[in-house]
Amino acid sequence: MTVKSVKTGVSTSLSVGNTSVAKPETPTISTATSTGNTTATVAFTAAPKGAAGTTFTATSTPSSITGSSATSPITVSGLTGSTNYTFTVKATNANGDSAASAASNSITTDASITINYLVVAGAGGGGDSYAGGGGAGGLRSTVTATGGGGSLETALALSPSTNYTVTVGAGGAGGNAGSGVQGSNSVFSTITSTGGGFGAVSDTNGGPGGSGGGGGGSGGTNATGGARTASPVQGFNGGANFPQPAIGPAGGGGGAGAIGVTATTNQGGNGGAGAAVSITGSSVTYAGGGGGGTIGQTAGTGGSGGGGNGSASGVGTSGTANTGGGGGGGTNGSNGGAGGSGVVILRYLTSDGTITIGAGLTGTTATDGSHKVTTITAGTGNVSWA
Repeated sequence: MTVKSVKTGVSTSLSVGNTSVAKPETPTISTATSTGNTTATVAFTAAPKGAAGTTFTATSTPSSITGSSATSPITVSGLTGSTNYTFTVKATNANGDSAASAASNSITTDASITINYLVVAGAGGGGDSYAGGGGAGGLRSTVTATGGGGSLETALALSPSTNYTVTVGAGGAGGNAGSGVQGSNSVFSTITSTGGGFGAVSDTNGGPGGSGGGGGGSGGTNATGGARTASPVQGFNGGANFPQPAIGPAGGGGGAGAIGVTATTNQGGNGGAGAAVSITGSSVTYAGGGGGGTIGQTAGTGGSGGGGNGSASGVGTSGTANTGGGGGGGTNGSNGGAGGSGVVILRYLTSDGTITIGAGLTGTTATDGSHKVTTITAGTGNVSWA
C-alpha cells in the first residue's frame, strides 16, 4: 500500500516528503541603521525554535516600504531623505508568514542634496574637402533653455559623502581626407549627453552626416543630414548638402536649439543655433552646430553657441571649447574644424555642503547668491559633497 500522508496527532497531516506544515515563528528585531538619504539596514534574529523562515521582510512605518533577505541585515531602499522611520520584520516559509516583530528603533534618513545641472557633450568635427559641419554636443539641463532645444530634466536628489561620476566629453577631430569624428559623451551621475555627429566628407562617395546629440551636416551626392539622438532629444538634425550630381556645398550641423541649414546652390548651410541656459546665474549659449563648407562660394557660418564656421578656401574653424560647438567643414582638401569640448555645470545650495572635485577633473566653484556653481571643464573622475 502506498502511503500518501501521515497523521500528526492534530487536525493537520503531512504529505510524504514534507517535514512541517507550520508557519515560522516571529523573528526578534534588532537595530535599524540609516545608510543614506534613501536606504537603511534592519538587523534581526530568526526565532531559535519552530519552523524555519526562508525569507525575511522588513516593512517601514510610514509608507510601508519593504526590503527582503534570507539573512540579516535587510536593506530597505526607496526611502525619503530627512524622514523618521521605524521597521518591523516578519518571516516567511512555504506555509505562510509569521506575525510581525516589535518595532525597531527610530532612524532618520540623511538629508538629500538637490543638484541642478547642465551636461553638454563634446561636438562632432567637420569633414574635409568642402564638407558638412559637425553636429553640436547633446545638451541636457534642469534649467529651461531659452529658444528651446536640448532636453529639460528633473533635478537629482543625491546623498552626501557619496561619489558621483563626472566625464567631460572631448570634441571630435576634424576630418583629414575624410569625414570628421563624432564627439564624446559627457556624464554626470545617471545623466549622459550624447556626443555630436560628425560632418560628412563631400564627394561622390560621401554620405549623410553622423548621428549624435546634434546631427552632423551632410556631404556627398544628395545625402541627408545626420539624425539627432531620439531619446531623450538633445539637439536637432543636421542639414543636407545641395543636391547636384557631383560635389556641391555641404549642410550645416544641427545645434541644440535649431536644425542645421541645408546648403543652397552657392552657399554652405549654416550651423543650427545653440540654446541659452542661465544655470550659472547669467545666460550663456551652448551647443551650436558647425557651418558647412563649400568651394569658391559662400561657406556656412557656425551656429550661436560655439559653432565653427565652414570654409570656402581652407580649414574649417573649430568649435569653441566647453560649449559643445560643432566644427566647421573644410574645403579644397583642407581639414574640417575640430568639435568643441563639452562641459558639466552643477548648481546647489551653499547650505547643502562643500563639493570635492576628485582627481582627474578640472573645475572651479563660484558663488551666486545662496547657491554654489561648480563648472567642470575637462577630465573623468568623481565629485562628492560633505
